[in-house]
Amino acid sequence: MTKFARILIPLLAFACAATAPAQQRVSLFNGKNLDGWKQLGGKAKYTVENGVIVGATVAGEPNSFICTTKDYGDFILELEFKVDAGLNSGVQIRSECFNTPKDIVWNGETIKMPAGRVHGYQVEIDADKYPERAYTGGIWDEARRKKWIFPVDNKEDAAFSAQGMRAYKHADWNHLRVEARGDSLKTWLNGELRTDITDSMTASGFIGLQVHGIGKGPAKVGLKARFRNIYITTLDKTAAAPAAAHNTLTDAEKAAGWRLLWDGKTTDGWRKLGGDTFPATGWSIKDGVLTVHKKPPTPPQPKGKDKAKDKGKSKAPPAPSVGGNIITKERFSDFELRLDFKITPGANSGIIYFTQNAVTQGLEYQILDDALHPDAKKGRDRNRVQGSLYDLIAPAADKVDKPIGEWNTARIVVRGNHAEHWLNGKKVLEYDRSSPAFRELVEQSKFNKTPNFAAWPDGHILLQDHGDEVSFRNIKILVPAK
Repeated sequence: MTKFARILIPLLAFACAATAPAQQRVSLFNGKNLDGWKQLGGKAKYTVENGVIVGATVAGEPNSFICTTKDYGDFILELEFKVDAGLNSGVQIRSECFNTPKDIVWNGETIKMPAGRVHGYQVEIDADKYPERAYTGGIWDEARRKKWIFPVDNKEDAAFSAQGMRAYKHADWNHLRVEARGDSLKTWLNGELRTDITDSMTASGFIGLQVHGIGKGPAKVGLKARFRNIYITTLDKTAAAPAAAHNTLTDAEKAAGWRLLWDGKTTDGWRKLGGDTFPATGWSIKDGVLTVHKKPPTPPQPKGKDKAKDKGKSKAPPAPSVGGNIITKERFSDFELRLDFKITPGANSGIIYFTQNAVTQGLEYQILDDALHPDAKKGRDRNRVQGSLYDLIAPAADKVDKPIGEWNTARIVVRGNHAEHWLNGKKVLEYDRSSPAFRELVEQSKFNKTPNFAAWPDGHILLQDHGDEVSFRNIKILVPAK
């Protein structure tokens, strides 16, 4: 070994040691005792039994928490839990507890937080306490805003609850994964994505395991919430940005049943609307991005005297060819679709679902430059702006569009007749296509002459060529098991 190598190897080892802890997966629980944890809030009984943290209810005690003594900002948290039927629980993330009363100011409002009150984001564990609701994996703002961050507060989310009922393992161990990256919060329950939101109220805080208060009655005394295999991966600033390669699936997505609808390299699985093959022109694939290109201007055609003068001469150049709309070769009924899209100034496009074989019309997730494209001001009450159900339903007024030239993320969820549009992690609209209210919207729209509009049992997914340059990537779909 050379002298240079003898010096270099220790230096490399030191460099690795200096950077590794920021992304190292470590256990938060030693399996033996509660070292590194402290109890806050109520006085539910927390013990360690056979490598499991067990919290048991006590009559008359408020919500109780066993909490890490350290704070965490950007991280990946994984753990397993099993909660007795009839008991509510949760996992606090980026949470706080003050020794003295304190005012919290948020969006112009002042929240008075008493001393000793645990507050912050809580990843919900419903267990079987609410038979009509299964929000495990949702996010509740414990003791602070005192509302659901996701699903939307004061609004029952039947589709989210149905997914929770399917994914939750009753009387068995469940796996929870939480990713906190900047203002992005995501949760998975047993491999299924449950929450994907943007919220920036707290950048860091402790992690806590909850035993919910049960009141003074003796009926629920001794009910238990159990936690084990608690691991955290802290993320540095580089790792805090999404690091997964584009057009790939994470292990969690694979476990949940997601698959790529476009492989990032070929035209496999797609064809031209009304044709059998992919368009020969108008679309391109480069560096993992699928792009429909702007239609070139049509060459001027001879008019009047010029037309007569050119009689007998060679014809004017033909109009430039375009790619046209492309559709999946498969048809889908219930599904969850996610993709990234990027538009150019003034662009118009869309994601149309339940498309029939040779008909462009379907249910359209509008993609649009709201500021420059005139269609944004047409229709009724913003029902043609980006994120809308085109010509039918406007998106939420507080939707967040990324600047032109940056990537946006669209998500479309269809479960039976219920459908949702999401834009950049926020649900912007939902509807029931079998409801009288929806049928009335159809009658008022440009689709009122289309037979059986939106009543189709299934259809293709279409990416629209509207003559403008728009790019797509990370096209993924989840089809629920029957």
